[in-house]
Amino acid sequence: MGKKRKKQKVNQDELQVHKKEGKREAVISGSKSKGSSKSTIVGIGIAVAVAALVGFILFGGGGSSAFAPVSAEAGVVKIPVSEVNDGMAHFYTFKGGGKDVNFFVLRSSDGVIRAAFDACDVCYREKKGYRQVGDLMVCNNCGQQFPSVKINEIRGGCNPAPLVRQVDGDYLVLNASDIAGGAFYF
Repeated sequence: MGKKRKKQKVNQDELQVHKKEGKREAVISGSKSKGSSKSTIVGIGIAVAVAALVGFILFGGGGSSAFAPVSAEAGVVKIPVSEVNDGMAHFYTFKGGGKDVNFFVLRSSDGVIRAAFDACDVCYREKKGYRQVGDLMVCNNCGQQFPSVKINEIRGGCNPAPLVRQVDGDYLVLNASDIAGGAFYF
């Protein structure tokens, strides 16, 4: 009987060792699969965030929906100065020449209200326009940067194409024909 007990004890000891090893493997493999699924979710989240950022940069923050529509009365477009007085670029679209003509208006760092087409003589074919970064307007196609005080001052190249404007009392006034004249950019 001593041999039988000894053999049963050895079998029980082996069973306990196998149970512990099985639990250890289950714990290890369980934590690996959880970590793997967590890293997959994090990876997918990062990929989505990068795709959204690239889309924002390339398409100017959402495409044409970012442009407030304006219309002309008696041949002029009037925009309240109070609407563009904050140093931020405000983007507008006007139906002219059979196309949506996009432009932006901003009060530059020297206090002048400026306007330009959301296009330039070089990159307009890409139809990517500009975005504002601090006091700079940045071409969404080539990345060139233009200080706000140079908008309407410099023509040609990748500079935002100037748009004739004037301040009349509480309004910035743009001739509809001047805006429509930029239809070829779009």
